[in-house]
Amino acid sequence: MTGVSVIESIVAQQTPLGSEPATNSQTAGVIPELVIILIILLLIATVVALVTQRLRIPYVTGLVLAGLPITELLSRRIGLDPSLVLNLFLPILIFEAAINTDISRLRSTFKPIALLAGPGSIFSSAIIAVLVKFGLGLDWIPALLIGVILANTDTVSMIAVFKEIRVPSRLSTIVEGETLFNDAAALISFNLLLVIYATGSLTAIQGVKELLVVALGGALVGGVLGYLSLPIFVRLNDPLSSLLLTVALALGTFQIGQFLGVSGAVAVVIAGLVFGNLGLPRSSSASDRISLLSFWEYAGFGVNTFIFLLIGIEINPLTLWRILPSILFVILAYQLGRILSVYLLLAALRWFDRPIPLRWQHVLVLGNIKGSLSMALAVAIPLTLPGRDNIIALVFGAVLFSLVGQGLSLPWMVKRLKISRVSDVMQEAGQLQIQLIASKAAQDELDSLLKSGVLPKAVYEELWASYQARVAHSERVLRDLYNQHRAGQVKGDRSGLDTIRRRLLLAEKGAVSDALRKRIVPEDLVHPYIKDLDEKLLTLADD
Repeated sequence: MTGVSVIESIVAQQTPLGSEPATNSQTAGVIPELVIILIILLLIATVVALVTQRLRIPYVTGLVLAGLPITELLSRRIGLDPSLVLNLFLPILIFEAAINTDISRLRSTFKPIALLAGPGSIFSSAIIAVLVKFGLGLDWIPALLIGVILANTDTVSMIAVFKEIRVPSRLSTIVEGETLFNDAAALISFNLLLVIYATGSLTAIQGVKELLVVALGGALVGGVLGYLSLPIFVRLNDPLSSLLLTVALALGTFQIGQFLGVSGAVAVVIAGLVFGNLGLPRSSSASDRISLLSFWEYAGFGVNTFIFLLIGIEINPLTLWRILPSILFVILAYQLGRILSVYLLLAALRWFDRPIPLRWQHVLVLGNIKGSLSMALAVAIPLTLPGRDNIIALVFGAVLFSLVGQGLSLPWMVKRLKISRVSDVMQEAGQLQIQLIASKAAQDELDSLLKSGVLPKAVYEELWASYQARVAHSERVLRDLYNQHRAGQVKGDRSGLDTIRRRLLLAEKGAVSDALRKRIVPEDLVHPYIKDLDEKLLTLADD
């Protein structure tokens, strides 16, 4: 979709129902104005980027603040169209996150992610709904809708902080994974509540059945479409055609899922995971992979820019000021829901998985920032629902506080927690590891160029030798550091080596489990071996 059509979709909701369609002359006059609006928004976003870099504040927070006064400056009313967000922006954001997610990392942190995105989301929604129901005197359906909308977390600001402040990779994986599946859980719960509102009743068994069908059906659709795209991707030698395929996969998977009555969000998550972990490694060259990932990084950045700028434009500060006490109560409710769901559920995690350090749990609570999906769901509430305008105002107020208040304070609070202390030794080891990985990848690319006939043998040998010198130096120093670590000369800083050990143990566990599934090894011998591997995993330091 072009920039013009994006803005046109945004303003399309302002056309009254039953009005006459625009004539050609009217359309001709609208398009230049839409282009001008688009240019203004892009310039504002550029200025915001420069200012936020100078002031070292989150980019999305700056966009929201910049959007607040824009409405009064533009001749044409613009706003946040929920249909545009749900059908275009959301699939792009989900797919971009999914293709950059390593399944092996996701698998190692699946239990805390599933706990937070599943039971945690439901528990938090219930707490918010009960408090709002009895604190503000709302009916159950509006209260539950507010609960579902505000239990959803948007971690764009969180990930931006992680790019500036080093945190353990396990924590960042949990945050990204929770967001990945939390969006899907929020959409499923929201649609289920609308079904209850439309039909008037829904039994618990019917509700569970509906959730399973929608979620599992979405996973099946996403898996099938993701796998079907792989042979097409391998046969495409043109990187631009590959980009078009991924765009069609992201948007098409969402629409097909919605058409079949299953979760389009879940479908996009699974399709993105399949393509990112099975399709990208098959790309013909490193440059093609970089081009594809760079395109999706830009697409995600551009979508987030428009969404958060439009959030600021959509919010009317005067309206929020009139209901400020109610907004403060809603903010208190969703913060309490997050606090209880994180601390209580993760306290129980130690019974069946590695415990989450308390400082990490503080980060998960502090990063309870709301964003675009919350506002899109609020605007998508049916017009016939009593108190709809009040719900939208409450959600908008909570989102504004979240993005500005928590968004500005989050970097400072994460630094204060000091969750990742890196010594000079581990800093040096990290730099050597980067050099080793880069040099090995360059040698692999040289081998590929030699085999394809692009590179002469003499040039290949000269370049390969230069990289081999870097490899040998990095390996020698890393070996010395490892020997010092084993001899006890380097205290602490186990996380780097334990990360490698964890990957090796997980590889052992996967291979043995696969052998058991194929009936190659006896079950009575496998279970003790896997139990021993699990005990070794629990002794490793958090990465």
